[in-house]
Amino acid sequence: MRNVVSVILGGGKGTRLYPLTKDRSKPAVPLGGKYRLIDIPISNCLNSGLNRIYLLTQFNSVSLHKHIRQTYRFDRFDGGFVEIMAAQQTMEGEAWYQGTADAVRKNMRHLEQKGIDYVLILSGDQLYRMDFQEMIATHQAAKADVTIAGLPVTREAARGFGVMRLDDTGKVLGFLEKPQTDEEIDLVKMDPKWIDAQGIESKGRDCLASMGIYLFNRDVLVDLLSRSDYHDFGKEIFPMSIRTHKVQVHLFDGYWEDIGTIRSFYDANLDLAKSSPPFSLADAKRPIFTHARFLPPVRLEGATATQTLIADGVAVGTGTVLENCVIGLRCRIGKKSTIRNTIIMGADSYETEAELAANRKLGIPPMGIGDGCVIDGAIIDKDCRIGNNVKITNCQTGTLPKDSPLVLQDGVLVVPKGTTLPDGWSLEALGASR
Repeated sequence: MRNVVSVILGGGKGTRLYPLTKDRSKPAVPLGGKYRLIDIPISNCLNSGLNRIYLLTQFNSVSLHKHIRQTYRFDRFDGGFVEIMAAQQTMEGEAWYQGTADAVRKNMRHLEQKGIDYVLILSGDQLYRMDFQEMIATHQAAKADVTIAGLPVTREAARGFGVMRLDDTGKVLGFLEKPQTDEEIDLVKMDPKWIDAQGIESKGRDCLASMGIYLFNRDVLVDLLSRSDYHDFGKEIFPMSIRTHKVQVHLFDGYWEDIGTIRSFYDANLDLAKSSPPFSLADAKRPIFTHARFLPPVRLEGATATQTLIADGVAVGTGTVLENCVIGLRCRIGKKSTIRNTIIMGADSYETEAELAANRKLGIPPMGIGDGCVIDGAIIDKDCRIGNNVKITNCQTGTLPKDSPLVLQDGVLVVPKGTTLPDGWSLEALGASR
């Protein structure tokens, strides 16, 4: 549909995903061994026939821009594009984006071009698979000004979301951000029978959470942004639209995860490695697109792997055991190591023989995981050098010394990008408490 433009919000500083966002933006964070978070909303758009996409970025966006340039190219006859709209100074203003709504406002001239009837607003850090054509059909059938995707959730889960109250036609009447008390939840709860009547099993769920996916009539969006100085879609623009326009809900009941914290990132990745994952990366009709790389097949030399995703270009040595892991691109793992419940993001490049020899003379381990290591419950970012006989085991309730190269976030140990841990390194020797 050429009259629909998709706008993907690159997000803010991503402090809750630190240190994964120390040198990259949230949408550029690796996912599932070979993808990046941004590949999810872009793939959903392309699989839905929407190929006119703007990506609004601001923080640590170099690696994201590189990924987009290398991955999403369209032929000149197709008319599709994924265009990066980085924060910039213009004649209209010199300030950076002040929020999600402000980011769209500062790029309004691109949305006001001829031939655009609808604007789809998406987040760059969510994991799901959705056919946006169905959402557009809901929007048009209801003759709505705005349509929002809604997910049935339990009362307990509702405390972490924006929750909507609807009438019997699916029109949104009210919205409450993260209700905490039973009294507040009662104000926005739904009759589960209504959800069942829409063809979705309520399973006792009586609240509808906002997924942060919005479809606007273009002129309505321009009007809302022009007559307000609100900065945030979810907390300000969307509630205002309920008061002034017809807002419809589009129900969704598939897998959906907001990858906003280290814990949610860790759990979502390891869920992908399960025997029956809640979200499948393999779908013949709706694939996930990413950068095409020319890497060799995986090499397993007498290693064993269970419930583990292994990306291209990986080599694993004899006697190594991998259990419940995600192993990223170009990762090298030595002999007789045991790695469990761990995400290893791999490397951006292979080391040459000359580089390996030079580093050996300096006592620097090669990129990857050495021999005889024990790693359990960790995230190891890209380009890390883990020496032989290194021990990294999670200390969820403990603390790390101030001089620790590791970060403990949300009960998950993170080895930041480019970290070097020498032979024999361990948390215990460093003085970590449990």
